[in-house]
Amino acid sequence: MKPLNFALAAALMPLAFGLAACSKKADTAVVADTALAKVAPPAGKQWSDVISPTADGGTLMGNPNAPLKLVEYAALSCSHCAAFSVEGFPKLRDDYVNSGRLSYELRFFMLNPLDVPSVVLATCNNAPDTVIPMAEQFWAWQPTMFANLKSAGEEAMKSVQAMPANQRPAVIARLTGMNDFFAQRGIATGQGAQCLSDTSRATSLAAQTQKAQSDFNVTGTPAFILNGRNLEVANWDGLQPLLQKAGAR
Repeated sequence: MKPLNFALAAALMPLAFGLAACSKKADTAVVADTALAKVAPPAGKQWSDVISPTADGGTLMGNPNAPLKLVEYAALSCSHCAAFSVEGFPKLRDDYVNSGRLSYELRFFMLNPLDVPSVVLATCNNAPDTVIPMAEQFWAWQPTMFANLKSAGEEAMKSVQAMPANQRPAVIARLTGMNDFFAQRGIATGQGAQCLSDTSRATSLAAQTQKAQSDFNVTGTPAFILNGRNLEVANWDGLQPLLQKAGAR
């Protein structure tokens, strides 16, 4: 995150949970003696075309029975997540997910108040096959969101802070230009407003973030969990060698 933009965002709305202190694990490796065999996809498809929702609130891409199961916890407001979407995700999808040896699951993490409206709108149409593409497009658009937030000014931010908590996501979405971004991608303004007013969505996202903290000690994004272990790397250069060590080679 850019320090100035993060400071503005953090002032908008207090979250219902706090980040735990980082605690490194001694053993995070998943190791295979030999390379795992590739698995053929369904006829006429690539594995990256196979998308399904998961019980943990995520979106899974690839072979649901893959021996290697990678989860990325990511925040739409996170600049490091945006960097990974450019530097790592295409290779992850094309070389690893499409091999059938590894599945990829995206789970959203609420890093700061910008993430509540952005994730609610990204998942508003309840269509699992659009979630990952929508996130990738949002990360590409992210600099515009920060520019809009800065242009709105501190007084606008203070006025949002004074509002009832259930009203803040809709106002943040308008100030940052999220409404327009998602409207251009099929989430009509009225539909988006309805999703933003549904407090159960925000509550579910908060619970998902708390579970990431308690189950995997996720303290920041992106975080990568391989077969239930936090790899404690945050970029493609750190992630790829661990995937190869685990047998995806």
